[in-house]
Formats: sequence, C-alpha cells, structure tokens
Amino acid sequence: MSTCDDPPEGPAVPLSVVTPSPGRGPGRVVIVSASVGAGHDGAAAGLAGQLAAHGYLVDRHDFLDLVPAGLGRLLSGVYHRLLIWAPVGYQRLYAATEHTRRPGAVWRALFRAAERRTLRAIPPDTHAVISTYPGACQVLGTLRRRGLLTVPALTYLTDFSVHAMWVAPGIDAHLAVHPIPAAEAHARGAANVTVAGPVTDPRFTPATAGRRRAARARFGLPDDAPLALLVAGSWGVGPVRRAATEIRDSGVAVPVVVCGRNQALADQLRRDGVEHAYGWTDDMPRLMRACDVLVQNAGGLTSLEAFAAGLPVASYRCIPGHGHTNAAALDEAGLAAWITAPDDLARVLTDLLHGPRGRAQRAAGLALHRTATGPLPAISSATGDRPAPLPPVAVTRRPVRRRIGVMAVVAAVTVSLGIAAPLAYAYAEAPAHVPVAARHQHGAAR
Repeated sequence: MSTCDDPPEGPAVPLSVVTPSPGRGPGRVVIVSASVGAGHDGAAAGLAGQLAAHGYLVDRHDFLDLVPAGLGRLLSGVYHRLLIWAPVGYQRLYAATEHTRRPGAVWRALFRAAERRTLRAIPPDTHAVISTYPGACQVLGTLRRRGLLTVPALTYLTDFSVHAMWVAPGIDAHLAVHPIPAAEAHARGAANVTVAGPVTDPRFTPATAGRRRAARARFGLPDDAPLALLVAGSWGVGPVRRAATEIRDSGVAVPVVVCGRNQALADQLRRDGVEHAYGWTDDMPRLMRACDVLVQNAGGLTSLEAFAAGLPVASYRCIPGHGHTNAAALDEAGLAAWITAPDDLARVLTDLLHGPRGRAQRAAGLALHRTATGPLPAISSATGDRPAPLPPVAVTRRPVRRRIGVMAVVAAVTVSLGIAAPLAYAYAEAPAHVPVAARHQHGAAR
C-alpha cells in the first residue's frame, strides 16, 4: 500500500488532457470538476477514461481554479472547516438551500466571476462540456442561456440525492447513476434526465478467495476475521474515531480505517487501539478485495466502487448535509443500509456479512454496474458524434450453468429495482422519492 503523510497540494486527481485511443477521434469534450473532496474528480476521471477509450479528446479543468482571486480555494476551505468545527451549522445551511430554485446573491456573484475564465477554458473545437460539480453546472447553464456557450452542456450527477444546486436552467442533459437521483432531478425541473449508471475505475471487481487472501497478506490484515472497511472520504471528516471504536467493540468485525489526507486521524486511531488505520492510499481496489463490508459516511464515489467490488455497504454516523440525504437515497434503493442508531450496528453488520440483506445488496450493487448503459450514448447523442468502437477483448468462457445463474440473479435484481425500466417509471415515483430523503435527513439531524 502507498500512504501519504503529506499529500501534494492541489487537486486530488491531476488534471490533464486525455489522449484518445488510436483511430479516428469523434471530437473534443471538456469536463469541469472540482477538487472538493475526491468524489467529483473521481467521477470526472471515470468519464474521461471512458470517453478517451472511444476516441474522444478530453480536457479536464478544476472549477476552483476558474473562480478568480483564489475564491474557489477559499470556498473549499470554508466548507472543509465547517464539516470539522461546525457540522450542525453546515447541516442548517444545507437544509436551508436544499429546495431553493435559485442560488443566493453571494453564490450568483461567485458564479458570475467564473464565467469569463470558464469560457476561455473551452477550445473552439469542443463538442460538449460536462460538469461533475454543482457550481460549474450553474455557470455552464447561465452561459448556455445567454448564448455565450454554443455547444451542449451536460451534468453528471455524482450524488444519489440531488441538491437544488445541481439543477441549472440552460443545461441540456442530466446523467444520473440510478433511477432515484434521476427522479429527484426531474422533480426539481432538470432537463433531459437519463439513467447512465456509475463510472468507476475498472480495477474495482469482486474478489476471488485467492485474491482476498493475497490482499490481506499484502496489508498485514487478519486471515480469518471479518473485516469492515471504514472510510471517511479524502478529507477524513466526521465522527470516525467513534465509529471505528464502536465497530471494534461490537465484536462483529475488525475495523480497517482509511482516513484520506487526515494522517493525524490515522495516528490517533492507532493510539486508540485501532490497529489497522491508514492515511492516503492509492490501492483502494486491493484494500476492498481484502475486506468483507464497507462502512461509509458520505455516500459518494467510494460507495459506487464498493458496489462494483461486490461489497455490501452500510451508512453510519454520516456527515451532515449530503451525507444524510445520500444515506437515505441509498437505503431507499436497497443498495446500502443506513444505520441510524448505535444499538443497531452489530445486528445490521451481522446481516450484511452473513445474512440475506448482505446477499441482496451485493447482487443489487453488481447489477447497478452491469446493467447500466454508461454515459457514452447520452453524450454522443448530445454531440452528434459517432464514438470509435472499443478494441476486441478476449472473453473467458464460463460454465453454462454458472452463467445462467448469474444472469438470473442480475435480472431479478434489475427488475426489482427498476434499473432497466423506462425512466418514465422513475419520474412517476418522483413525488415519493424526494420526501423520503427529506424525512430521513430531518430525523438524523435531531
């Protein structure tokens, strides 16, 4: 494993121009993300990889750098400190803005300041611009409405719950990872919502028994004990010490904690007696292969990666704001159990590790990845491009009986979740979805 005591300053994922695969390229796409945590950048990296593989030339930009006078970095720092020092204040701020139709005056001024730099960052041969960050969505939508941006602008919704800031008039299309956020976005007035599914690093795959043993040996983890991977985002925020101690004291699983860039937290956890605590790691795919369940507190990219890795997921001691609303939406989707009371921790973890709930969530998470169309059809439809075909991949034939069994499980989960259903179904359910998330958020905040 690679850990980083003093991570480099700047974006969590280096911004770059992604060179397309050999062959005729269909065009250039610009992706605007933001290094606020790592989830927005992670989604941007996944989108860039898929587009480049199909022949697109991809430029990536950090929205924080497009806001002049260092205000973007200042904004990110304030958000970070609110989560650490005043989580209740951030919860109130999030709730107050969750259902507003229009950003406040301060936000509008900030977005206006970013318009000129954003336009300059878009080359003349660009075919489309995609945002993975709400602030960039607002700027791109305004530029489209005023006719200053003449190519399609798309939003990729990285969250399972959709804050009002994600939906901006002028955006041509919205791509969601699941019908529940698609329904929420539609209920908020988003245009042309499509369920595209998640984009994650292809290294996140289910582990065989042999690969799990090798991963545990690589990290020095126990051979036989159930392992609960506790993650706290790239910033390592939230009541992580309390959650780690409670998991350990439950006796159900051994906590393995990843603290992101908060190396001080990892050091403190080891002093608390939590043996397996790490700072920044570049090998999350292998660490997930070593573990049996994921416990998370924000509902972002790491949850999607765990679904692809075949891990059941629990949301516990979530951070305020989107941590609560994402937990509610994931629970409603049947993808992650939201543990709202410490007394329920041992019971739910046991069910996820050994019971029917864990088996159902594993199947649902894998189905989410395997049945998704991906973002490429929606993007190519918006641009009018014809993506280059992927090179042929050698396929290992599986026994027919096993293949039929896997297909049956995936089909059953897909039908039960409505993943393959027409988006109109999700739209029809939208009035039910949004209040459920709101009720969960209110209850968790009390």
